[in-house]
Amino acid sequence: MNRLKGVALLLLAAGILALAYGGFTYTRRTHQTKLGPLEFAIKEKETVNVPVWAGVAAIVVGGVLLFVRTKE
Repeated sequence: MNRLKGVALLLLAAGILALAYGGFTYTRRTHQTKLGPLEFAIKEKETVNVPVWAGVAAIVVGGVLLFVRTKE
């Protein structure tokens, strides 16, 4: 399997996941304080929404790359 087919499969998987989940959530630490032996940290959850058109575009581009003929 050449590099182009690998990129195509990666785009197809990313597009399917984007349509299935619609986004992802991650936690980031914003503030940290150390007061003597005590440590305090504030963590905020951030959500990134992936547009439907981006998922569909990834699937279409991945499909085109998967079936394109290259000279090897």
